Amino acid sequence: MSTTPVRPTPSGTAARAAGWVAPLCWVAVLLDGFDLVVVGTVVPTLTQPEEFGLTGTGATAVITIGLVGMMIGALTIGTLTDVVGRRKALIGAVVSFSLFTLLCAFAPNAVVFGLLRFLAGLGLGGCLPTAIAMVNEFSRSGRSGRATTTIMTGYHVGAVATAALAIVVIPSLGWRWMFVIGAAPALVLVPLMVAKLPESASYLLAAGRRAEAEEVARRHGLQLEDPAAPGTPQAAGAGAGAAATVRSLFTGGYARNTLAIGATSFMGLLLVYGLNNWLPTIMREAGYDLGNALAFLLVLNVGAIVGLLVAGTVADRVGARTAGMIWFASGAVFLALLSLRLPTAGLYVMCFLTGCFVFSAQVLVYAFTSANHPPQVRATALGWSAGAGRIGAIVGPVITGALVTAGIAFPWGFYVFAVVGALGAVALSVTRAVRTVR
Repeated sequence: MSTTPVRPTPSGTAARAAGWVAPLCWVAVLLDGFDLVVVGTVVPTLTQPEEFGLTGTGATAVITIGLVGMMIGALTIGTLTDVVGRRKALIGAVVSFSLFTLLCAFAPNAVVFGLLRFLAGLGLGGCLPTAIAMVNEFSRSGRSGRATTTIMTGYHVGAVATAALAIVVIPSLGWRWMFVIGAAPALVLVPLMVAKLPESASYLLAAGRRAEAEEVARRHGLQLEDPAAPGTPQAAGAGAGAAATVRSLFTGGYARNTLAIGATSFMGLLLVYGLNNWLPTIMREAGYDLGNALAFLLVLNVGAIVGLLVAGTVADRVGARTAGMIWFASGAVFLALLSLRLPTAGLYVMCFLTGCFVFSAQVLVYAFTSANHPPQVRATALGWSAGAGRIGAIVGPVITGALVTAGIAFPWGFYVFAVVGALGAVALSVTRAVRTVR
């Protein structure tokens, strides 16, 4: 990807403004991490007769409906981000998700709860691709791997915090307070975004607003990315409309990567959501009490944070594609090992190592996607990668739920996950690095 030099002359105030981008996007991604875990923590309570009395099928439906919303949100908001801008799309997604998450706390029955989860998912699905695109466009050249993995630590910090909160909040205050807590960050985050979040210079340049783009680049010490040449398939973007932007991903040199990335993301998010939504239930089936089962979930996501910090550095040295294949293959090995009946301490170690590899693998797919698409279609490519992944996120809990219902989730769930991890490594091997297409 070539760049047009713009002399960086950031003042102290501008440097501080640029410094807002990463933390604000990090917190937005943290909300996705909250949603990743929260339903898994409340489902055991919602199956109780005094609450919603969900059956195994009902619990699967509640988990799945939110993921359907996320899939639609990722596909639509990710694409709209390349049309209306990163800033508007991200703020709108956070407002929408937070409002409907708060309303979940007041759901009178399972049907209303499921509907609200779907609506919250629409907004939430757009957070991730938009935040990743923006952070990459405000990062230094050659550090896209670390930029992506660092922002995604927010995802798993949110998951860890949610799992830890559930251990304390659900027994003492009830499950509804989990959703009040999940919506609360928006009271601070949205005003800060409105006041401090700049628009991406890469988006402005792709939209034909060069003077504004150069001003943002000067203030924030950035180099402008050259958009693709007009008339090439990848040149669609802000000025071309959503349909043309999406169509460009399936033409020219990007079609192969679009399909391979979609397949890899399907495998990656199948693992992420299958594990996070059902691990406590699987461990309960294996004979562990609820406290230990929730602690396994917490340790899994602590491992994810450590894995992300390592994966970003590795990706910048050997490439996100190579690192991703290694991470998927290693994750498959540790998932298979989780099927062993070990002492509790041994399972904690195994959960930690599984988290290190499984969750970072999917983030490396996002890093590869961001680095190999020009700014006009970057958020669209990330949105479609996340959208294809959300299909896997739907399939994962459904498969695991079926295994739970059949009473064979332990150990067969881990065998299934191990195969999926291996397929993810194979799918990623089909991609190729394509920074520009002539």
